Amino acid sequence: MIKTKEKNVPSVEKQWEIKDRHYFITGKSKPLTLTIPSRHTRKHPLLWFDEELSSQRELRYATNQDSVFVDEQKGEATMGHITFYDGVMHVPKQQQNLQKMLSLYHPLKGHKYLEHDAIAVAQDELIDLELEIMALNAAKGMELEHAEAILRVEKGTKVSEMETKEIKRDILLFAKKNPKLFIELAKDDNVQLRNFGIKATEAKIIYLAQDQRSFHWTTNDKKLMTVPFDENPYAAFAAYLKTDEGVEVYKSIQKKMK
Repeated sequence: MIKTKEKNVPSVEKQWEIKDRHYFITGKSKPLTLTIPSRHTRKHPLLWFDEELSSQRELRYATNQDSVFVDEQKGEATMGHITFYDGVMHVPKQQQNLQKMLSLYHPLKGHKYLEHDAIAVAQDELIDLELEIMALNAAKGMELEHAEAILRVEKGTKVSEMETKEIKRDILLFAKKNPKLFIELAKDDNVQLRNFGIKATEAKIIYLAQDQRSFHWTTNDKKLMTVPFDENPYAAFAAYLKTDEGVEVYKSIQKKMK
């Protein structure tokens, strides 16, 4: 027999805090009720590896037992159900065995459910707020052409019809709504080059063939480049503008757009 818990307290319990705890189902699906395994079976293994004992220990939630380890439980065990209602479960501090089962030992933690951690939530919210402030500051001081390039990712060709004030307003709204994506796009020079290609097309300096497989000069139909298979035409054109030949094309288009 494995030694009883009184003689061997797992290290994960040594910093254990007695308090009310709250758990929630992860993922988009939130069924009205969800019951997870409360005892070890072949179909649903409920085991925890004790490194101090170098042994797999069988878990079982019994309402009349202090321990969740079968080898420490004595007498008849009254089995309990572990059920989430509307995606959540509130476990008061009096139910230490259930709390420890859910917080420390159950193999579905981190996969099917998580424990609510107020400090972690506050830290995540602080990071989100700092990111939002950073994005809004960047958007406020952003040049109009750069803002227009980023908005094209969100709004497409509609940006060409927008007034300056609308662009300034919408770039701030975009930064607030999705600060992480905004910052990524702001740092991506390909975004500006894609916008440059779109504007050149709208100005009829160049054109994209109907099959979207090549770009040409509008004046003489001379082909500039072939779009690689399965690539976005303007993303491919942005990459082309970084080549030695593309740099000369960029300069020529820039002159024509003035």
